[in-house]
Amino acid sequence: MPDRVAVTGEAAELLRRLTVEHGPLMFHQSGGCCDGSAPMCYPDGEFRLGASDTHLGDLDIGLERPVPIWMSTSQFEYWKHTHLTIDVVKGRGAGFSVEAPHGVRFLIRSRILTDEEYAALEAAAVDTTPL
Repeated sequence: MPDRVAVTGEAAELLRRLTVEHGPLMFHQSGGCCDGSAPMCYPDGEFRLGASDTHLGDLDIGLERPVPIWMSTSQFEYWKHTHLTIDVVKGRGAGFSVEAPHGVRFLIRSRILTDEEYAALEAAAVDTTPL
């Protein structure tokens, strides 16, 4: 089964360090406004999810608990054909995301899903809204 999300090795290492610092983490892919379209990383539960959010998948960072990634359902309609990879680069990022004080920022690298990947994901689609 293909995944919609992945993480680079460097970003996974940073997420492990941030998990020690902040506890379990989560991402919400921002839809614009103040921080552009940045993947925002929060301590799990600090970003309120609702019925208008879609769970894209979980990042295995080599710890007991993976890091879930969420996106607004309306934005997902535009991105549903896309595979997203969380990466990290030097530079100032979003002030609300937990990596900001470390002089780095998370970003999304993307590619279009193959027809086969998309068909498999659509066939396996389940309700991905939070409870």
